[in-house]
Amino acid sequence: MIRAPANVLLRRAQVILILGALIPTILTTPLGVILLVTGEVGKVEIVTGVLVLAFAASSVTGFIIGGIIWRRGSALVTVQHDFLSAVSHELRTPMTSMRMFIEALLDDRLTDPDERANCLRVLGQEMDRLDGLVDQLIQISRLESDSSPYDRMPLAVADVFRDSLSAFEAMQTIDNTKLVVDLEDDLFIVGDRTGIVQVMGNLLSNAWKYSGADKEIRCSAKAVSDKEVEIIVSDNGPGIPSDEQKRVFEKFWRGRDAIESGTVGSGLGLAIVRGIVKAHRGRIEVRSPSSGGTSFHVFLPRCKP
Repeated sequence: MIRAPANVLLRRAQVILILGALIPTILTTPLGVILLVTGEVGKVEIVTGVLVLAFAASSVTGFIIGGIIWRRGSALVTVQHDFLSAVSHELRTPMTSMRMFIEALLDDRLTDPDERANCLRVLGQEMDRLDGLVDQLIQISRLESDSSPYDRMPLAVADVFRDSLSAFEAMQTIDNTKLVVDLEDDLFIVGDRTGIVQVMGNLLSNAWKYSGADKEIRCSAKAVSDKEVEIIVSDNGPGIPSDEQKRVFEKFWRGRDAIESGTVGSGLGLAIVRGIVKAHRGRIEVRSPSSGGTSFHVFLPRCKP
């Protein structure tokens, strides 16, 4: 059996809601008013008028509640459509590239050994990109369904910094990125080591990609209260326009500067970061003043050593 698209079903629901609640209310309300005005005290007309107006009020309430549910459903359908479109685009790009290279190899258009080797190398890169994108989609799905298995154990922030910065060393040596670390002593949080290291790694990678020529990245951690630790990763890049800051954590969303500069990315990194932080009962904020530079502030539950 073929099912109608979700937007068609929502439109049908809206029409039914109007026919079933709004139109009867419009027709019965004048009748209830007339009965109240013309009826005498204690007469059946007054009781009937009250009942009719009560029915009309209930119908209006139902219409309002139904309208709210319909709008939320419509917004969900829009988000779903945008998500599927973005996924299709991101998957199509590496697959198109792979198809072109495979056809070239099958048709023996690449006879030079060096060209064939380069073609195979690019195919391997596209396969890695596709595999990474699928892994990110699976992780996003698990985070949104609350099925990510994160441990909640005491964790030294110093250990998180050491693991994250160790993985970041390769990027740091490419262009002599200046890295400044400011870590408060004896800081402990409640969380999963692998998950928090991934958060730090994604934020450091973003800071490196979107900084200027003379890159400078700062990482710091401090206790903001007895119950919370703040981890900050900041860069000296051009910053994020104020009208884009609310969207940086959306899936597949990328800023104008990132698109225009051709910076490689899927638009899933920060969505995953937010999902991991929320799974740890924390929160994340982005701050980017008009003078330039961007900082991400991660707040996580604090615990005693």
